[in-house]
Amino acid sequence: MARTDRGNSAAANVLSNPVGRSPKTKETLGRVVSIVLDAAHPRFKELGEWNGLGAIEYTLVDKPIPPNTILPIAKPSSPNLKNYPILNEIVLISNLPNTDIGQFASSRIPYYTTLVALWNHPHHNAFPQNDNILPPSQQKDYIQTQLGSVRTVTDQSTQIFLGKTFIERENIHPLLPFEGDVMLEGRWGNSIRLGSTVKNTPNTWSSIGENGDPITIIRNGQGNQTNEGWIPTVEDINNDDTSIYLTSTQKIPLQSQAVKLNQYFSYPDNGKPTAPNEYAGRQVILNSGRLVFNTTQDHLLLSSQKSISFTAVESINFDTTNDIILQAGDVYLGSKTATEQVLLGNTTVNLLNTLIGELIKLTNTLATAQVTGFGPLATVNGQAAIINTTLLNLQAQLNTLLSNSVRTV
Repeated sequence: MARTDRGNSAAANVLSNPVGRSPKTKETLGRVVSIVLDAAHPRFKELGEWNGLGAIEYTLVDKPIPPNTILPIAKPSSPNLKNYPILNEIVLISNLPNTDIGQFASSRIPYYTTLVALWNHPHHNAFPQNDNILPPSQQKDYIQTQLGSVRTVTDQSTQIFLGKTFIERENIHPLLPFEGDVMLEGRWGNSIRLGSTVKNTPNTWSSIGENGDPITIIRNGQGNQTNEGWIPTVEDINNDDTSIYLTSTQKIPLQSQAVKLNQYFSYPDNGKPTAPNEYAGRQVILNSGRLVFNTTQDHLLLSSQKSISFTAVESINFDTTNDIILQAGDVYLGSKTATEQVLLGNTTVNLLNTLIGELIKLTNTLATAQVTGFGPLATVNGQAAIINTTLLNLQAQLNTLLSNSVRTV
């Protein structure tokens, strides 16, 4: 999509001569003072409105800028991967081409290219511009870190201003890497691991298979953690908030909530399905507090080479405004050992109707029966009339036995 020129000239003027550095400088370090994330930023229009999204105001780490100075600007270097810094983090800034390169081959403006991993932690890597403003306990925290100790935040936050909504959490853990892993970690315990089976390591997916068997793990939320936030963790499908596992040979120790396979027949090929925590091979596992599958235009299709199992602790519900169609060789209701056969409704009603019709004929005859020379049989006639009335009522109700919505063959 072509970019608009609205505000570009003003933005180019702002970016072309940042305060405190020469345009010829190749690289420098800047501390983030503010970042354009929406139209509320004071310099939103000046920086080209939405063309300036992700741009930062910064100060030079090695050359502080005097108060009341208009701060220099640096733009993000990648248009596709958005890894914006937060306030007080340090970024590597380089002079790279801008939109004037067609007229001036040497035209350059500042871009930030790399977030400096001061703490080597995915949550944040900010450092106070003046650590003397921190409480004494936190001053000691940062001083010890500079001397080589592990940074150990003991309360809820370090009171560094990280942004209007970014509040530091002490329980966010980095992922423990294994040989060959490629990992993407968010700031809040969400991650993607492109990994593999790695024998003799503290992960939960390498109990079988061979080193190098691929696995992909997408995780959102680390669940309950007991260790301090700087100690790395490993994905745990039974503890993490939401997980997607794409496996090749691995066995995943999923603690399924309600898998019951006792209603399966012992098929001659290989029996009933393997329990989720025992299966090893290619599979996709989705695990979360709730799963929703929704289509807005077309069908939802489930297909399996062998079987589809539905198990629930409370109930299984099927609702539709039109039809539910079940086609099978045999249908067992209640148990796989069921032997009683279901009656065909229309056929049963027709047979009952025929039987009651014949009985009505009989009672009609008996209701008027006489013995030659003796006259009517009062007792037989009366009882037959009563039975006849009952049979007529039953005959009238026969069609109410048929369901208006359920059909069988």
